[in-house]
Amino acid sequence: MSSQPRPPAWDHSTADVSRSPLTEEGSRLVPALTIASHPRAHRVGERLLLEALASGRPMRVSRNEPDFMRPEGALGMHLADPFLSRKPLVLAPAAEGGIRLEPGEGSRVAVGGEVLREPWEFSAAEVAAGVPLELAGRVLLVLHLADASAREAEDALGMVGGSVGLQRVRQHITRVADLHVPVLVRGETGSGKELIAQAIHRHSTRRDKPFVSVNLGAIPRELAAAELFGARKGAFTGAVRDQPGFFQAAHEGTLFLDEVGEAPPEVQVMLLRVLETGQLYPVGERTPIAVDVRLVAATDANLEQQIQEGRFKAPLLHRLSGYSIRVPPLRERREDIGLLFHHFARAELEALGEAWRLTPEAPTAEPWLPSALAARLVGHRWSGNIRELRNVARQLVIGSRGQPCLRLDAQLEQELALTKGALPGRPAHAPPAVEAPAAPRRKPSEISEEELLAALQRNDWDFQAAADQLRIHRSSIYDLIEKSPHLRTAGDLSPEEITRCFHECQGDLDAMTRRLQVSKRALGRRVKELGLG
Repeated sequence: MSSQPRPPAWDHSTADVSRSPLTEEGSRLVPALTIASHPRAHRVGERLLLEALASGRPMRVSRNEPDFMRPEGALGMHLADPFLSRKPLVLAPAAEGGIRLEPGEGSRVAVGGEVLREPWEFSAAEVAAGVPLELAGRVLLVLHLADASAREAEDALGMVGGSVGLQRVRQHITRVADLHVPVLVRGETGSGKELIAQAIHRHSTRRDKPFVSVNLGAIPRELAAAELFGARKGAFTGAVRDQPGFFQAAHEGTLFLDEVGEAPPEVQVMLLRVLETGQLYPVGERTPIAVDVRLVAATDANLEQQIQEGRFKAPLLHRLSGYSIRVPPLRERREDIGLLFHHFARAELEALGEAWRLTPEAPTAEPWLPSALAARLVGHRWSGNIRELRNVARQLVIGSRGQPCLRLDAQLEQELALTKGALPGRPAHAPPAVEAPAAPRRKPSEISEEELLAALQRNDWDFQAAADQLRIHRSSIYDLIEKSPHLRTAGDLSPEEITRCFHECQGDLDAMTRRLQVSKRALGRRVKELGLG
């Protein structure tokens, strides 16, 4: 490739930053390298800010220089792996905000499975999206944009990662947590919206009061009003006693309403009244009850489109979004994927008593997470976001149990399959790669009972994860179970069966879920209703 003139300085204003809101006031964006995979797993997440590029100067990276460090740390260390070359690769500013990589005689560098034989340029858009760089088949670095003013990767909010998008979420939480205004958290399925609601509660003045989490998509529509607002004895068939609702359970605390876009019309009207007056009417009751609840709602739906279609009330949206927080999808924070994967994998390894695998004794040992596999994780679209990544980490760890390093089985091989050249950071000389579109939604009628059962079992009866795998909406899971003569929901279980299983499993909800083969969340609710635990 012919050499292009180098601009006098890195100009991040030309970068494609539409993937997430990177222009937060006070932030200073610079290129950076973050370790996503390393033979010493504790190094994952360490970062090198390429600030010299902002002054038009190149930077050299080798086994012995420079130092990578955690954003919150003061001391750092060079890459240090003995298989990396002492001869550096060179990163330099390129035209229109891009970055030029010169592998030189240093460590073998691969992008998208292709070894770079000569200098390559990555566009500003590719850098903004995150470019995975494999070094010597041992270390994976992600070239991306970072906020040079940020110095925290995992703070008191309990969030894993140091991406610009996640840093902005932290800032939003800090600003709104101690206020009483309702918050609307918007983001794709599996992106961690409930974790944000929990962080808001923990850092609010209500932290010592109840935090109640409700998934409106998991409540039958005909029961939603009674579940939320309570019901008086005799209000409907089955109401044999006064039943307090979730709002009353969250009195003086925080109520988290997930999938608020699934609320039936009558529930939307009742929600709007509570938000406007602080009063609710239990089903069958004519006297209002005052409640003091901080409401945090979440949705992955396009509520504005639902308003146009007459399925959601505009005044309710305005009330819910007293303050809005957007959660970036995982593909917009690729530099966090390595750290998140190791976070989930460590928990699985500790459960297996094999946490020692993350730190091999010999410096020449094969990495537990091979760099090629790490590159596939970083380049995957993650339509199920963090939930999907967690499930893949569990599958990899358990499926590779007893082996010196992680290996893909046939199913994961297919799920993580990547079109050649479709990874972020495609070499500049290659023909433009068209990323394969996300697989279309399937019709519930296409799902057999055997396929449904396999998906539920594979995902530990997590209905959302099973729905993501089957590419159907979660509500369709309930419809399919209702039509099946062999499957059932937690609501179908008798109190005697639940009580007996509770004692036989010694209160282990996971074991109960596997034995009864129902939703863990719904089963936990039934256990509480029966006064067990």
